[in-house]
Amino acid sequence: MCTQEAFQTQRSQLVGLLVSGSLEGFESILDWLLSWEVLSWEDYEGLSLLGQPLSYLARRLLDTVWNKGTWGCEQLVAAVREAQTDCQALELSSCCDPHSPHPARDLQSHRPAIVRRLYSHVEDVLNLAWEQGFISQYERDEIRLPIFTSSQRARRLLDLATVKANGLAAFLLRHVQELPVPLALPSEDAACKKYMSKLRTTISAQSRFLSTYDGAENLCLEEIYTENVLEIRTEMGLARSPQKSPATLSLEELFSTCGHLNEDADTVLVVGEAGSGKSTLLQRMHLLWAAGRDFQEFLFVFPFSCRQLQCVAKPLSVQMLLFEHCCWPDFGQQDVFQFLLDHPNRVLLTFDGFDEFRFRFSDHERHCSPTDPTSVQNLLFNLLQGNLLKNARKVLTSRPDAVSALLRKYLRLEINLKGFSEEGIELYLRKCHREPGVADRLIRLLKTTSALHGLCHLPVVSWMVSKCHQELLLHGGGSPKTSTDMYLLILQHFLLHASPPDSVPHSLGSRLLRGRLPTLLHLGRLALWGLGMCCYVFSAKQLQAAHIDDEDISLGFLVHAKSVGPGSTTPLEFLHITFQCFFAALYLVLSTDVSPSLLRQLFSCHGPRSSLLARLLPTTCVPRSERKEGSLAALLQEAEPHNLQIMAAFLAGLLSREHRGLLAECQANEEALLRLQGRAQGCLSRSLHQHFRSIPPAVPGEAKSMHAMPGFLWLIRSLYEMQEERLAREAVRGLTVGHLKLTFCGVGPPECAALAFVLRHLRRPVALQLDHNSVGDIGVEQLLPCLSVCKALYLVGNDIGSVGARALALMLEKNVALEELCLEENHLRDEGVCSLAKGLERNSSLKVLKLSNNCITYLGAEGLLQALEKNDTILEVWLRGNTFSLEEMERLSQRDTRLLL
Repeated sequence: MCTQEAFQTQRSQLVGLLVSGSLEGFESILDWLLSWEVLSWEDYEGLSLLGQPLSYLARRLLDTVWNKGTWGCEQLVAAVREAQTDCQALELSSCCDPHSPHPARDLQSHRPAIVRRLYSHVEDVLNLAWEQGFISQYERDEIRLPIFTSSQRARRLLDLATVKANGLAAFLLRHVQELPVPLALPSEDAACKKYMSKLRTTISAQSRFLSTYDGAENLCLEEIYTENVLEIRTEMGLARSPQKSPATLSLEELFSTCGHLNEDADTVLVVGEAGSGKSTLLQRMHLLWAAGRDFQEFLFVFPFSCRQLQCVAKPLSVQMLLFEHCCWPDFGQQDVFQFLLDHPNRVLLTFDGFDEFRFRFSDHERHCSPTDPTSVQNLLFNLLQGNLLKNARKVLTSRPDAVSALLRKYLRLEINLKGFSEEGIELYLRKCHREPGVADRLIRLLKTTSALHGLCHLPVVSWMVSKCHQELLLHGGGSPKTSTDMYLLILQHFLLHASPPDSVPHSLGSRLLRGRLPTLLHLGRLALWGLGMCCYVFSAKQLQAAHIDDEDISLGFLVHAKSVGPGSTTPLEFLHITFQCFFAALYLVLSTDVSPSLLRQLFSCHGPRSSLLARLLPTTCVPRSERKEGSLAALLQEAEPHNLQIMAAFLAGLLSREHRGLLAECQANEEALLRLQGRAQGCLSRSLHQHFRSIPPAVPGEAKSMHAMPGFLWLIRSLYEMQEERLAREAVRGLTVGHLKLTFCGVGPPECAALAFVLRHLRRPVALQLDHNSVGDIGVEQLLPCLSVCKALYLVGNDIGSVGARALALMLEKNVALEELCLEENHLRDEGVCSLAKGLERNSSLKVLKLSNNCITYLGAEGLLQALEKNDTILEVWLRGNTFSLEEMERLSQRDTRLLL
């Protein structure tokens, strides 16, 4: 029994059930309701409107059925059950008379079985109906539009028979009796079964070994994979309370029903900075599907790389994309493709590296035919919009900068990939080094080297630490602070391992680099050319043009890419985009052909494709000059802004004092390096001053506030890479902002280190707002040097635990500037709160402490009460949303009214 009241109570769950499948499933439910006469023909027409969102139709169906009373509600539940069984062996009742006096009524009464019977023969029936004059050519062509599946064509033909009084209904009723009964599901057809098996085998082979970073060895993905932190992005202020931090989820929950931005969209977007593990995440998903362990709601999975798709020049159809560029069916291609079109909800397509796709997302050109070819970019864009393979799930990965507001309109869900947690870093290193003691020593090294530990939240850096463990532990690799330090170390690691044992000393230094200078220049020139041309996969012809030989390839930074098509030779790519940016920066420093004026262009780049940087950096740094096509200046002008930012940060690091001697001996011209360094420093300083000058004046009576603009963090990171104290001091000289806001900016430990490096030189106190970022315990430690100039610190959703709380407690014992500390929506628990309480006992400046939603119990509150007995400066301690009973809340509020519960 399903009463109207129960039906209404379960309405939200019913809507979710109706929209969780495909449009095909929804239309199957309508078939049953129409055949049982729960729906009138007018009801059905109102629920079959083309172009309406599925969620709208589902709610309209619930309203229609509810108005019909308890019986109608029960019938809907029964129809859902029938549609879910998807029974293929539906028999036409023996009482279905092919010579019935009421053929239209009989077509409706047996509609589910007739749709199933027509499924594989609708084209033949359409042609026969047209030849015998029951339908016009216009009606036939409209039913045959490629946007409709076979089932939808069958339904449209039946709908037409209902309104035409020329004998079409009687013709269909007679003819459908003569069609063979489908004996099995189309998915069980030999061609589909064979193709599913081949697809699983192919994807399993492609996904089994981790080849994202290093082609020199095969790492078993199953043994090395470590979970990253996935966080759901929601519209601020709409989908959740402002006090709630974004929800996290596991990879297996990627298609869960929570946090949807658009219920009618099919695309899930995973965003993360370069090196955060996006490609490996997709590889893990593919392997889980191929092994039958997860994502089994999909019968077919098709993985694609955007960097390789943009190399395809010829027009493609959906069929060509799936079969020619993923996996080709051995037989029955048309049957397999028709099944994909008819059951798109059983299909998953993944597109890796949308940020490396040269074309910007557009929805101007509609393309709805799955068989007609179009350009690669137009095909991809229409797949993401749902104009092609609607209801097929798509997963897209990208760096954040490449995601436009236009693309977000077509997203079902957006996920932030935030890299490794602190536990993840340790787990990954233990998986990499199972020999006794090595992982323990590396982990101890990281915990005593805070800057390097902060970099390791990016999986690519954790991989480098793992590769360079001997240099770090045994061969004097030093204590890397910056990304540039780490990339120079991995470069020397590769050089050591690629050189004969007796040719170079087993130590790090300029002699090692000088011996392979031609190779470094070849690789750097190729990297820079590729960035300028938005080319990340290099053919044999392009490698030859760049003078790349086998010796250069043997170094290990160029690895084999997947073939972009049948019969093509295997191209090469840099083992990661960040390495391509690093080698491009290295070329600009080491090449004798690079002038300082060209180098300055990197920091201003005012071209149409890099308008972001043009707004941030001073045009005075670059004199106007003619640029020849194909020149270095033209390449820098055409490169993608997010790649330019990575390259510029590396360039700043290479020009630091620490590395000047190393590179000068390679280039044998220290004066040239000094000139380059001076120009880079001047540009960075002027850029930050211009950025600060662009801040609007303060409202009278309020502190001047600065919201982070695009590129601000990059400028700070570049300053940090250069490690120039004087430059950092000059950069913030005269800055008078009272409130620096960097919420939802992807601030992690490396950015915290950079912020502290610069902000500690402020002359006036500032409120630093870092809510909803990825600061974590490591980031808190990185921020400590600048907290002496912070009057307020906001950290509402930053994954801070007891370790970060202990660091803040030690700071509070000495700090005399901080007046407000916000740590809401973290996981401090009692241990962290008790640490903070000890710090408060000696603090005399803090007035407000916000600890809401931190899983604190009465034990932690007791520790705070003891501290408050010794501290009369604190005015408010926020403890809302913690785990207190009503009695405990009453007791605590009576003991100290400063506790806000």
